[in-house]
Amino acid sequence: MLDKEAIKELLSSRFSNDIHTKLSQIPLPCELKDTFKAAKRIKEAIQNDELIAVVGDYDVDGIVSTAIMDEFLSDMSANYTIKIPNRFKDGYGLNEEIIKELDNTTLIITVDNGISAIEAAKICKQKGIDLIITDHHMPLPTLPDAYAIINPKQETCPFPNIEICGAQVAWYLIGALKDVCNLKSYDMAKFLDLLTLAIIADMMELRDLNRILVRLGLVRINSSKRACFEAIKNYYNKDKFEFDDIGFLIAPLINSAGRMDDATISFKFLRSKSLGEANEYLDIISRFNASRKEQEKALFESSQNEINENEDIIVTWGDEWHEGVIGIVAGRLAKKYKKPAIVFSIDGNKAKGSARSVGKFDILSLIASQESLLCGYGGHKGAAGLVIESANLSKFKTAINQSCFLQELYDFSVNDEILGEIDPAAIDYELLEILEFFEPYGQKNPRPLFELKKAMVKSAKKIGKDETHLKIILQKNNKTLEAIFFNYDYLPKNGENIDILVTISKNSFRGLITPQLLIKEIIKQEQK
Repeated sequence: MLDKEAIKELLSSRFSNDIHTKLSQIPLPCELKDTFKAAKRIKEAIQNDELIAVVGDYDVDGIVSTAIMDEFLSDMSANYTIKIPNRFKDGYGLNEEIIKELDNTTLIITVDNGISAIEAAKICKQKGIDLIITDHHMPLPTLPDAYAIINPKQETCPFPNIEICGAQVAWYLIGALKDVCNLKSYDMAKFLDLLTLAIIADMMELRDLNRILVRLGLVRINSSKRACFEAIKNYYNKDKFEFDDIGFLIAPLINSAGRMDDATISFKFLRSKSLGEANEYLDIISRFNASRKEQEKALFESSQNEINENEDIIVTWGDEWHEGVIGIVAGRLAKKYKKPAIVFSIDGNKAKGSARSVGKFDILSLIASQESLLCGYGGHKGAAGLVIESANLSKFKTAINQSCFLQELYDFSVNDEILGEIDPAAIDYELLEILEFFEPYGQKNPRPLFELKKAMVKSAKKIGKDETHLKIILQKNNKTLEAIFFNYDYLPKNGENIDILVTISKNSFRGLITPQLLIKEIIKQEQK
């Protein structure tokens, strides 16, 4: 039975191996291979007024990476152009058509992409264009023949074994540029608000240096002078943002433009110079987000028609399913069935897929084990993308469910994520402060999940527009507790004793802050 002291000790132990616990301790740009080589080439291009092209990506990490590079090059009065590929017209990453668009440039910098751009690198070489790749995705056995490659996952890179996102790699490149250009007073911390969006949206491990950057970044967001953050505060009617707001409110909003239309709109939103300009772009983005929710709901329902719940990996597909939302649907399926999920959109003889994992399971290694069936793939442990010939979908589904890599999945248990059984007496305002101290929660620092056993149901009321949620009043050991069960799958009766898995959140009502249980699962029902 966990009391507050035990909870504090368990949460503290998660960070016992962290090396970097202060901003002054984080790795330096020199620890990323090729960073200074790239910085010297960019400095030369700026000095010679060469046309520099920055090629980004259409997700939050890619958009933020592009915005960071854009801000620095603008500060340097460089001659540059920005290209964020359109998911539907251009596809992912640097390719021949994009290089043709950028024909007048002598230097291309990729951000959050490029590590698999082998053909594009050859074309750049033929055209006499120097290519600098900044990326964080897993390299393939053969690297592109580029002028410089900055990626902490390269075998020869001395960067510590800490997962960082594409925006952080771009930020480190700017750190090297600060040194190379002798910009002693240049403020690297001004990017922390944008970095926080990318780190959380790209599901990086919230430990070590990422934890420091996000904690400082949230403070920056709440005091930011950027018009985009002022517009979002007004849009959501918030005085300040909490950590969860980044992942649940802001990131999906920024992501929606790239999912539904063109990510350049979100890029321009982040770089807005005035509140009026930011509001104009936010109006467009919010409409995309509403459309995204509709598409997601419809596709989620369709995706479950052919699912075999006895299989270890969920693999489902459909003709011309919206490519912009298959990743979100894969995430929802993984959450619902507690299994990794891969969702494909078929377009003629090719199918594009998006994969999401559960727990600590490495979905990218599982996908890589079926490389012979694929046209291409990439990503990281928690999320990946892949392309396959439509005719091979059934073969892929069978093969991936028979893979030896599944042993890792069998070894993973939801019990690994449960902190323990909580003493009802520990659930109070002081516990909220303890839980808040260990934020932000996410990858490698999951929000504490507790068991509460044999709690008696005093009342259970359906709430929400569609009555899909429950508000439950529980009692245990003479303590009354309020709980919310979103998208409930079991309706307990009054007087029933239930065992539940819960997280604990703040409930603010008329200025009064009280603990509220969020039910993740009713794991056992027992009639009183």
